[in-house]
Amino acid sequence: MTIAKREEIISLYDAYYNLLTDKQRQYFEQYYFDDLSISEIASNLAVSRNAVFDQIKRVVGILEDYEKKLNYVQKIKAINELDITKELKDKIIDIFQK
Repeated sequence: MTIAKREEIISLYDAYYNLLTDKQRQYFEQYYFDDLSISEIASNLAVSRNAVFDQIKRVVGILEDYEKKLNYVQKIKAINELDITKELKDKIIDIFQK
């Protein structure tokens, strides 16, 4: 996986993590934030490596599906690319997030 793809997946997680279950967040965070291997996560959670792999793949798919339907991350990125002051960008994003 490229660094750009990893960053994209993490930005999707930052936007949509509240829509995931606690278990889904746990798998994702251990893999992407704690940088644990599939085997280490499987050992920590007392499940098979295949179960961990499937869960991580499923969570990434869910995040990508949310973005495909809502385009939230793309909209925030577009706002940040506007040639306006940071203060105004922050106000627009704040309104958008409510």
